[in-house]
Amino acid sequence: MGETNLGDLFEKYMNKEPLFVNRNILQSNYTPEAISHRDQQIDTIAKVLSPALRFQKPSNLFVYGKTGTGKTLTIKYTTQEMRAASKRSNNSVDVIFLNCKLKKIADTEYRLVAQLCRELGKAIPPTGLPTDEVYKIFFETIDAKGQIILLILDEIDQLVKKVGDEILYNLTRINTELTKSQVAIIGISNDLTFTEFLDPRVKSSLSEEEIIFPPYNAIQLKHILTQRSKLAFKKNVLEQGLLEKCAAFAAREHGDARRALELLRVAGEIAERDGNDLVKIEHLDIAEEKIEKDRVLDIISTQPKQHQATLYSIFRVCSKRKEMVFTGEIYEVYKDVCAQTGLRPLTQRRVSDIIAEFDMLGLINAKVISKGRYGRTREISLSTPKVSNPKIKKILETGLDLTA
Repeated sequence: MGETNLGDLFEKYMNKEPLFVNRNILQSNYTPEAISHRDQQIDTIAKVLSPALRFQKPSNLFVYGKTGTGKTLTIKYTTQEMRAASKRSNNSVDVIFLNCKLKKIADTEYRLVAQLCRELGKAIPPTGLPTDEVYKIFFETIDAKGQIILLILDEIDQLVKKVGDEILYNLTRINTELTKSQVAIIGISNDLTFTEFLDPRVKSSLSEEEIIFPPYNAIQLKHILTQRSKLAFKKNVLEQGLLEKCAAFAAREHGDARRALELLRVAGEIAERDGNDLVKIEHLDIAEEKIEKDRVLDIISTQPKQHQATLYSIFRVCSKRKEMVFTGEIYEVYKDVCAQTGLRPLTQRRVSDIIAEFDMLGLINAKVISKGRYGRTREISLSTPKVSNPKIKKILETGLDLTA
């Protein structure tokens, strides 16, 4: 039986001419020097926030649009430019950026406010203090700065899902407690319907100004890919038509620039790994399949427990049955799963809403059918890649602390 000689393998890799100059340029956390196709949004954000440069509190700002439409990138770019302008003059502006999707940072009110204190340079223990005390420290720390603070809450909808909207009410009321500083909140969300479910008090104070980021079209995506690929790859290593195909893929997926860049990067990595001198369209097809599998697993692992319980119930029923499955049957299994995991069961209507969310995410197919005077139900089937299903089941069992 032949053995792989790792030394030879690494030697071969080191001697092979790389395709990339800098693959980091295709990563989602890379900030380019100039942002394309978002001039209107940058202009509006700058105008809304510019009073901060004169030590006046700007309006709270709510920014929304689908994933990969440049929201976070544009907000970071504009606020950092603003902080730089402030430093050159009166240093009246500071920026705090928090990603609410991160675990152990925004999964309880205490942790979020404690993290905000840390961002301002004040050490707070991870647990142990009363929440009111943490708020008091937070207010005092902010006020001591004597600045306008721009508090950016990225994926703000995730925060409300985990903690509820009372925390947003507390944050939007923060300025009543301050004398020397003021805080403006910038909320960023992928969920276009997010504010509809907020308490009216929170909604009116959070959404003083709103900006929508539309999806990129295929031409804009091609331009973004061309700019980045020039910096990321060596010359003449991309097959003709590759960037157009990559842009078309992403335009089909709601104009997601992040996905387009990831597709290009993964295609390049696959080509380089296989020892090719050219990144070809066939590498793009392989990359799309790989990313889709990874995306599904990532979505499922970050779902709240009630969503995981619902999806696990769908898996349990659909994997055993060839014929059609309906909402009522899923709900009965869901109640058993709740009993096993100690979750408080939601109403059938709420579970039906969660099923509709999974349908929108493309994890299941849930066709609404009418039962005449008996109302409506959903005909449910799985849409996940079959090869991923054992992994998905394992993720759900781990997330719900179930032992299969």
